[in-house]
Amino acid sequence: MDLVTGFGLIGITVIVSGLVAGLVDRGPISFPIMFLGIGLLLGATGVLEVGVHDPSLEVVAALTLSLVLFMDAFSLEGGGSRKDWLVPALVLGPGTALVIVSIAGTGILLLGMSPISAFLLGAVLSSTDAVVLRDVVRDERVPRPVRRVLSVEAGTNDIIVLPLLLVLIAIASGEGVGSGPGEWALFGARIFIIGPAVGAVIGAVGAWLMARADARYSVRREYQALYGVGLVLTSYAAAVVLGGDGFLAAFFAGLAITALDQTLCDCFLEFGDAAAEISMLLAFVLFGALLAGQLGSVPLLAGLGLAAIAIFVARPLAIGLVLSIRSAALSRSARAFIAWFGPRGLNSMLFALLVAAGGVPDGEFVLAVTGMVVLVSVILHGASATPLSAWYGRKVAGEVLVEERFATATGLFDQREDGSDRVSPAGLAEMLRSDDPPVVVDVRTRSQYDRDAVTIPGSVRVVPDSVAEWAADQLKDRPYVLYCT
Repeated sequence: MDLVTGFGLIGITVIVSGLVAGLVDRGPISFPIMFLGIGLLLGATGVLEVGVHDPSLEVVAALTLSLVLFMDAFSLEGGGSRKDWLVPALVLGPGTALVIVSIAGTGILLLGMSPISAFLLGAVLSSTDAVVLRDVVRDERVPRPVRRVLSVEAGTNDIIVLPLLLVLIAIASGEGVGSGPGEWALFGARIFIIGPAVGAVIGAVGAWLMARADARYSVRREYQALYGVGLVLTSYAAAVVLGGDGFLAAFFAGLAITALDQTLCDCFLEFGDAAAEISMLLAFVLFGALLAGQLGSVPLLAGLGLAAIAIFVARPLAIGLVLSIRSAALSRSARAFIAWFGPRGLNSMLFALLVAAGGVPDGEFVLAVTGMVVLVSVILHGASATPLSAWYGRKVAGEVLVEERFATATGLFDQREDGSDRVSPAGLAEMLRSDDPPVVVDVRTRSQYDRDAVTIPGSVRVVPDSVAEWAADQLKDRPYVLYCT
């Protein structure tokens, strides 16, 4: 791709996304559907030719995956306490393993793939896509803990999948095969120690330096926004130069900032989201053009059969089993909702590109099969996001669902009593007549609140699953009384 074509493609991507954003928010179409379709059209007509080893694709893919991993790690604490993501991540880890095994077995049976290629395919397709899920996790009609489970899974399973994928690529490509234990130990150190360590140091030290510089010199917001992107790129480059993995470094750079309670300007979140959005949409176009020449290598019926197994069987079965074993406090509607929304998208394509570019035999076939599954998933999950969120929202508005009682995802799995003091109606009335009355918070469920027009005068309305988020911005020295019936 020459410079003019690249500039034109970026410009058109940004312009089209801006013009249709309002329509996408209101309709069953999503940005991944749109831009993957544009790429397929450009590739099929020969307007845009992209190969597996195209430098433009490699740059965009590396930038996109680095930004996505960094933002995923950086935002792990953003929606709640650290415990909010820990339990779901541990619970959904076995679900990811079950999905990998199910898809690998299907690849062997339907497509005649070798075991190593099949497991590579399973690992690639076990990654759920935060881009396709975005409309779901932003819809406040869906109870917050359910949205949190989905967003945590999309943000953490990549880091579960990526190390496994790198090891499988090394085995399949012959790197380290036939070498002694020392060579494999060195390979493991490069993957699991050097990359994460480099990223963690750069992220933590970089955020600390900016905090000190801003406190002393008052750094302008636009430069603080650019600074965050600089940490991502520096982490990736430094890890690669030192022999580690740049993507793991980018993730651990963001994780270190969160874990050590360092901060970056909120302007970075806005700028980082915008930069990631542009690179993701551009990546969808490039992958669409790439797939236009790749999909023909996959037997149509077998490929569609594998897509059906991955979307309709492997994920729902794995998540259903895990949630049942862990006795999660979820209604049947919530379980079905979580089981369905495990879309394959950009991250799967990025991982598949690593396989194809890593010298793996049948690597391009793995990429082509991944592309077919992603295409089906993007269409089905993207088109169903708005109507299914609306359906679930109506269920929540019409009846009391068990998941509404919890403000965090952790509460769904850890349902112990919190030991809060209880106040009788008479006691509350006396407290309200005192010189220091409490703030009364109405946390009835949506359906209860809509059915009962009676409220306590002066009370504040907060839906129950948003209490923790609301409380974070309140004064700590005031008394609060919550009531739900």
